[in-house]
Amino acid sequence: MNPRVKKVTPGPGFTLLLEFTNGELGTYDCSPLLDFGVFTEMRDVTYFNRAFVLDGTVAWPHDQDIDPDTLYLDSVRGVVAGEDSRQT
Repeated sequence: MNPRVKKVTPGPGFTLLLEFTNGELGTYDCSPLLDFGVFTEMRDVTYFNRAFVLDGTVAWPHDQDIDPDTLYLDSVRGVVAGEDSRQT
């Protein structure tokens, strides 16, 4: 089973900045979803920014959500949370 979402912060350009339960950080681009069905409402930036974590995935108030495996597998992952990437 893939890690689940622990924290979400809406970012610029309809991206989600994610922290997963394994400590990894990732960025998921939601813009390809915005032309499809229930996701069209998320084109409104104010509504998009209401994203929250629910049961290990990202959801919005009107019952939109994204599969947590999709969020993990399709996100661009960066450094592990708490890891200091500065050179000493």
